[in-house]
Amino acid sequence: MRTAMCNDLRPHAIVIGSGFGGLAAAVRLGARGYRVTVLERLDQPGGRARVFRENGYVFDAGPTVITAPFLLEELWQLCGRRLEDEIELRPVDPFYRIRFDDGSEFDYSGDAERMRAEVGRFSPDDVAGYDSFVEMSERIFRVGFEQLGHVPFSSPMDMLRIAPAMVRLRSYRTVYGLVSSYIKDEKLRQVLSFHPLLVGGNPFSTTSIYSLIAFLERKWGVHFPIGGTGALVQGLLGLVAEQGGSLRLDADVEEVIVEAGRARGVRLRNGEELRSEIVVSNADSAWLYRHMVPESDRRRWTNTRIERARYSMGLFVWYFGTKRRYPEVAHHTILLGPRYKGLLDDIFRTKRLAKDFSLYLHRPTRTDPGLAPDGCDSFYVLSPVPNLAGDVDWATQAEPYRQAIESYLEATVLPGLGAEIEVSRVLQPLDFREQLLAFRGSAFGLEPVLTQSAWFRPHNQSEDIEGLYLVGAGTHPGAGLPGVLSTARVLDSIVPDP
Repeated sequence: MRTAMCNDLRPHAIVIGSGFGGLAAAVRLGARGYRVTVLERLDQPGGRARVFRENGYVFDAGPTVITAPFLLEELWQLCGRRLEDEIELRPVDPFYRIRFDDGSEFDYSGDAERMRAEVGRFSPDDVAGYDSFVEMSERIFRVGFEQLGHVPFSSPMDMLRIAPAMVRLRSYRTVYGLVSSYIKDEKLRQVLSFHPLLVGGNPFSTTSIYSLIAFLERKWGVHFPIGGTGALVQGLLGLVAEQGGSLRLDADVEEVIVEAGRARGVRLRNGEELRSEIVVSNADSAWLYRHMVPESDRRRWTNTRIERARYSMGLFVWYFGTKRRYPEVAHHTILLGPRYKGLLDDIFRTKRLAKDFSLYLHRPTRTDPGLAPDGCDSFYVLSPVPNLAGDVDWATQAEPYRQAIESYLEATVLPGLGAEIEVSRVLQPLDFREQLLAFRGSAFGLEPVLTQSAWFRPHNQSEDIEGLYLVGAGTHPGAGLPGVLSTARVLDSIVPDP
């Protein structure tokens, strides 16, 4: 058994995982005076934000929607640098083009008057209700994001203190329920309630706190980094290195070493032990507690509790490059299928793989043509599917499902697609489990229902183990890039100075 040694005398912090949460945590800890080692089990950094390259095509594996850029700017500022000097965040307009199954389209943007006009085009009687919904979204944002998004929920009293505000903001309602209290047209209800799907939630069960996303996007816009989100990963790695931190690839953490109730480092699958003063986990929180922390050291997150929790949906993601361009296709397109609630019931409740689907189509070459060879486009299309608690046999179903998606895209927004495909690869829930250690193949960790939010979520500071901290989608405040970056921001108030 080997033990890592180092002459750097600064207190050592180990970060498990090099996703956005882990890298943001590493930068913040490095700025506080810790010597940081980031451990990544894959052969490249980024976690869900890793990059696939093939024949001149570049595919961001995961996050593609950049909002609240100030959270990234803060990380560069901590290192005395400016994000805009190194990364170009280019605004995306419209934010999303939403296509209904009947072929009608809604361009969703951050421009108030354009949005009112789009709403009026579908349902003139809903314009006033839309204005009221945006006002409510801002009120929720002022509390849920500005006041609570970067603070820890360490005790039940933290929940009790915010309970009156949450009642006033009707957080007991679902996102779809809140939208429906303002909007009567069913298509517009779908337009204004789909956002929870971007963070792993069902609009019909996700707490209406997540309605704040509508105002968050209007306030800061939707952006895309030139070079792809992989450029942000590389930029963050540069900050870590400048602080004297290090990244180790192919470093598969098998267990958090716990001695007398305190995290003392990690043991890798190859037997090597690395000692540290603190451990920060960017691993899936359920996987961390179920597989990396001995059950004898856990009282709150027992195996039974982990198994009984509710988890977000899985994702089927098809990455493909075309040898022609589709200039009429927006950067972000949401293709809604013939069913809304029924399909979501299949995904989240019965966990049945339906024959119909709703899709998110990402065309980054609309904004950055350099992500594909000249005259070509890179795409990924994402379909929410049941997680592995269902009984889908992905070994046999993946290719027929991909073919069905290809046929649908060819018949709707990408004519002649089949003859134009030059590169192709797929990720499905089994891959999320095996490659990313996502419990039940869930792409976003715990489902963001009210009873699994804030204090009810795995805490940023482990309830059971001193010196163990959590960042990423599985802790407070949750998934999505602003949420994940905010989990690292929480560390500033709970990790002691070295």
